[in-house]
Amino acid sequence: MQAFTTVTGCAIPFLRANVDTDLIVRIERLTSLPKDQLGPYAFESLRYRPDGNPDPDCILNAARFRDAPFLLAGDNFGCGSSREGAVWALMCLGIRAVIAPSYGDIFFANCFQNGVLPVRLPLTQIEALAAHCADGAPLTVDLQACEIRAGDGAVQPFAIDATRREGLLSGLDAIGLTLRDDAAIRAWQARDRVQRPWAWQPVCT
Repeated sequence: MQAFTTVTGCAIPFLRANVDTDLIVRIERLTSLPKDQLGPYAFESLRYRPDGNPDPDCILNAARFRDAPFLLAGDNFGCGSSREGAVWALMCLGIRAVIAPSYGDIFFANCFQNGVLPVRLPLTQIEALAAHCADGAPLTVDLQACEIRAGDGAVQPFAIDATRREGLLSGLDAIGLTLRDDAAIRAWQARDRVQRPWAWQPVCT
């Protein structure tokens, strides 16, 4: 997966609370499209009018936020069903990090497995970032330093689990992080085969 170190760009202020995964991407899109073609269908019920044309009043369509790598969100973002496709759709939209007060647990975990950084900050701090970014002003999200920097010099630190941070910095999911210890795992297996040979007998079927 794509590593996340330091990313700079504008941030879409989308502070709606309780945005569920069905709003992010409808389930039927996941049954008919490959994961790399979901971008046009991210938030489609908000971004498009009933006739299929883009809604110019939707903040997600604003020209100043085109190609934004960040999404500023409200409480409980990514709640609802446990569809990994919600993260894929955001990625196809160009989102590299979501900044919200809280997340649906499974969505939060799925972000780390796909190279998207979910940052937790209090709503008041997110509102301040939204005000700064309202006209398209950029932010820098620095995972190495664990801080968000605004163009006016403001710096907002954030906390993240050390193992998950290492995975994002290295571009590795949980399996990839485990395989970095492949030599140690194989050495343990070799020792255990000698010490407990009965545990390594083939299972009869």
